[in-house]
Amino acid sequence: MEHNAVPDVFDPRIYAAGIPHDRFRALRDRAPVARQTEPAILGWPAGPGFWAVTRHADVVRVLKDSGTYSSHLGATQIRDPDPADLPFIRRMMLNQDPSPSSRPRSSGEAPHDHGRLRRLVSRAFTPGRIERFAATARERARALLAEAVAAGGEVDLVGTVTDDYALLNLTDLLGVPASDRGLLHAWTERVIAYQDPDEPPVLDVEGRPVNPRSPAMLSEMFAYAQELAAYKRAHPADDVMTSLATSELADAELEMFFFLLTVAGNDTVRSAAPGGILALAEHPDEQRRLWSGAVSPDTAVDELLRVHPPVLSFRRTAARDTELAGQAIREGDKVVVFHASANHDERVFPDPHRLDLSRTPNPHVSFGDGPHVCLGAHFARLQLRLLYEETREVCGEVTLTGPPRRLVSNFINGIKSLPVRLREPSASRR
Repeated sequence: MEHNAVPDVFDPRIYAAGIPHDRFRALRDRAPVARQTEPAILGWPAGPGFWAVTRHADVVRVLKDSGTYSSHLGATQIRDPDPADLPFIRRMMLNQDPSPSSRPRSSGEAPHDHGRLRRLVSRAFTPGRIERFAATARERARALLAEAVAAGGEVDLVGTVTDDYALLNLTDLLGVPASDRGLLHAWTERVIAYQDPDEPPVLDVEGRPVNPRSPAMLSEMFAYAQELAAYKRAHPADDVMTSLATSELADAELEMFFFLLTVAGNDTVRSAAPGGILALAEHPDEQRRLWSGAVSPDTAVDELLRVHPPVLSFRRTAARDTELAGQAIREGDKVVVFHASANHDERVFPDPHRLDLSRTPNPHVSFGDGPHVCLGAHFARLQLRLLYEETREVCGEVTLTGPPRRLVSNFINGIKSLPVRLREPSASRR
């Protein structure tokens, strides 16, 4: 990069080498709200460009001010959806605003139901219900790790432990039969990995890639959600899908919640878990502090989430002309916040590139902020804490045996494989 150049943080291929900290640092220092181009990449068409927001204070401001920075107007992905798909995409709570913006609604546009929907799901997605899954999750983590150690200890942690751990925990919470977990995995891959060359895109009749969040691509998942809901009404159980199926949610709302919980509920932990283990393996002194009990697991979880946020970015659309960090923003402009940059802002986090498992306070934005703060944050933290605790008990040390393979994505901070050696604890630890 030339000294005065504006670094590119849009190209998904950049993130295959890890979070581009040098680029984010340059933006935070010189252009905290910087114009980015959207060239045609990986078969996806060019877009109009957007503003990249990289400082912590500005990211929080955007996330909290839904009246100015709307999730509803253009949804929450960087690339613009097909205008024909936008009404469909707006059914999801993630793509709604807490209250109507000052603009008039277009003819036939549904009112913003964000608050009502969030309250409905909160009743099902409660800490009390989640805690009842803790014993099963702990046993699952222990069994997966013990099996990996027994097999020799040199494994791909993603393929042998963390993918199954995240997915099976989610099927327990939702009440999805374990035999159907392959379906959930395939649907998640289709939505999350659509930029990665290992997940070839579905093309339309003209050879253009189809948005994985479009009605056509989600029809199979939605049909399954309705079948599962009907089963839960006839055979209720202590799970989230029973709560949703017997609530006042309309069919279309239930389908969107199943999509949101399946994709976000799975991939948050699926991305964060290997990222946390990677950070521990790269910092053996901090790993020993955690294993010895010198730091709180809860504090450690938040620091590991800070250095490896599961989500890299989220998009908003300016609902009115405004100004952010001295930069004029016009109504209709795309504004994209970068969580990974905010979490390493020197203005908030002293020595931000140092892993400090006892760091406090730790106001990271890995679960967002404001009205769209992650509903499943408590569940995710619980799963991560249990996994790290069981790794401590089952494995005396975790070391890398090769570099990680990362997801090609400017949205999800995913790890596709993580080669590690898991050593049994010493006799004094048993």
